[in-house]
Amino acid sequence: AGVTTTRAHVHYIVTEYGAANLFGKNYQQRAKALIDIAHPNHREALERAAYKRFKNLY
Repeated sequence: AGVTTTRAHVHYIVTEYGAANLFGKNYQQRAKALIDIAHPNHREALERAAYKRFKNLY
């Protein structure tokens, strides 16, 4: 039997650059939290993409 889950089930994401608590956050808040723990070389591109998607990230 397969296991199915949704993005709403994820509470924490941990990388070598930090941990993000995603529980109860909207899409913009989730994006900001994930960008904050992304590899530093990728954060600028991720911020641009998030701004393009949401028009306002902060």
